[in-house]
Amino acid sequence: MVRRRRAELNESLDTFARRAVDPISGERITRGWIYRLETGEPVTPPAIAQLRALAAACQLPLGQLQDAAGQQFHGVDPLVSGSAEATAYVRKLDRLPADQRERLLRLIDTLVPPEEA
Repeated sequence: MVRRRRAELNESLDTFARRAVDPISGERITRGWIYRLETGEPVTPPAIAQLRALAAACQLPLGQLQDAAGQQFHGVDPLVSGSAEATAYVRKLDRLPADQRERLLRLIDTLVPPEEA
């Protein structure tokens, strides 16, 4: 996911690594760790501060990085806890173009308001 997102952002590994800083603790992720992660080499699973740093560099929500890390490092499927119907819907979302996903989310928000964080 990190490799794909870095490509979408059209960033070099150096540029991406410079932005991989946890906004709370200031912890940085090294270029070498990101390289090993992207190439499938062994890495220590990231802690929460490292996930926040990756989320900042990826410009993605922390929850998305947590789900990906749980799946990659611990074999945890983030959709297991949902109903079978909800899981089927969510798995289909990735096949929709981004603009259609956004419209669908707006429609769902009119039917069921988003939860407060």
